[in-house]
Amino acid sequence: MNYVKSLAKQLGPKGIRVNGVAPGPVWTALQISGGAQPDKQQMFGSWTPLGRPGQPVELASIYVQLAAADASFANGQVYGSSGGSGQP
Repeated sequence: MNYVKSLAKQLGPKGIRVNGVAPGPVWTALQISGGAQPDKQQMFGSWTPLGRPGQPVELASIYVQLAAADASFANGQVYGSSGGSGQP
């Protein structure tokens, strides 16, 4: 978080915005192909208040918003999407 905020302060005067996204557990193909054990795959994300991992599509709107012209005043922010677990 400090890295994003520091870069935003340094690059903001040059017209460069810096923001970050801090996702919680998100289900991707890496869970299967990355060597995770089958028993751990079933428990992945179950500790979040929503009781499940997120899906990539549930994060997409954050990235779209940050790239949109109407977010031109957002700078130095870290957007969390962790199923209710809070920021890192």
